[in-house]
Amino acid sequence: MAAVIDPFRAISISRIAHALKAEGRSIIHMEFGQPSTGAPPAAIAEAHRVLDVDGMGYWESPALKARIARLYDERYGVQVSPERILLTNGASPALVLALSSRFSPGDRIAIARPSYVAYRNTVKALHMTPVEIACGPDEHYQLTAAALTAVDPAPAGVIIASPANPTGSIIPPEELAAIVAVCRQRDIVIVSDEIYHGLTYVGRTPSVLEFDPDAFVINSFSKYWSMAGWRLGWLLMPENHIEQARAYMGNLFLTPPSLSQHAGLIAMDQHEVLEGHIEVYRTNRALMLDALPALGLKSIAPPDGAFYIWADIGHLTDDSLAFCEQLLRDTGVATAPGVDFDPVEGHRFMRFSFAVSTAEVEDALSRIKPWFAARA
Repeated sequence: MAAVIDPFRAISISRIAHALKAEGRSIIHMEFGQPSTGAPPAAIAEAHRVLDVDGMGYWESPALKARIARLYDERYGVQVSPERILLTNGASPALVLALSSRFSPGDRIAIARPSYVAYRNTVKALHMTPVEIACGPDEHYQLTAAALTAVDPAPAGVIIASPANPTGSIIPPEELAAIVAVCRQRDIVIVSDEIYHGLTYVGRTPSVLEFDPDAFVINSFSKYWSMAGWRLGWLLMPENHIEQARAYMGNLFLTPPSLSQHAGLIAMDQHEVLEGHIEVYRTNRALMLDALPALGLKSIAPPDGAFYIWADIGHLTDDSLAFCEQLLRDTGVATAPGVDFDPVEGHRFMRFSFAVSTAEVEDALSRIKPWFAARA
């Protein structure tokens, strides 16, 4: 029997936004974590060059894998073999690959609540059981070693994300080390989604590999490298799992686009451009944090990284989906309803993405201020 999963409701909000845009409405897209900055110019230039000289085909770039391996040394002081890296069509297939090749139907997988909608739904789609652990302000909206210790019986695996979606919160190094210790003691396999690494505002974010060299690590070019539409990511896995993961990859996904791999290799060394993107997000974050309390949104998660604001709107609504739809229709500002990320408490939360331009953030705030004031 096919698994029953929930829809990604932000997509329905986006559909309405695009329909309104087709009618001539001015729309600001803050519903997805999709950088507005675009791929680095040098990466785009490389793609143009390759189109003229390379017929392309099924391919996994050895040079790109070697460059990604070097990234772990540069960022974290961790040495990994390029052979442990599988290139994928973004982070979503990497998640499917990690779960399907390492776990079995019926296995219990722990995840935070709130967390990215696809964690829960991908686990369900693969006929595994999500074990959602409530994480609120007291836990910095993150999983803790204590919370994992309390899960009985121990889950087969846990998905962690730091910085997290939808909150932007980061697991401190000492807590990450404690989580790894609990997982080692209880034989829990760690899948770490590190897609937002590089996008931090409060200091360095450690990789789980600094504490557990056998963790499964997911990453993508969609966020830091601003290449969401290029569909390029990777899964880094333990050496004893390489052949199994390759078998799944070859049958389920083949390879990511060759063109994206050529461009991604160049993108990785465009440090000045990429850090310029971070400054845009940093400015947008400051604008949002300054403006939202005046709108009555005083209870928000700490956006330590990524580019999201997770805001409590429980004083205004108990239906975040309807709330976000009405906000869109009235103001042209598209946002994400909290029920995507938290099926229990998410009816009273919403998520803003500030991955748009600074001008769009300023425009969005000017539109929504009177709208929220009318409801206060």
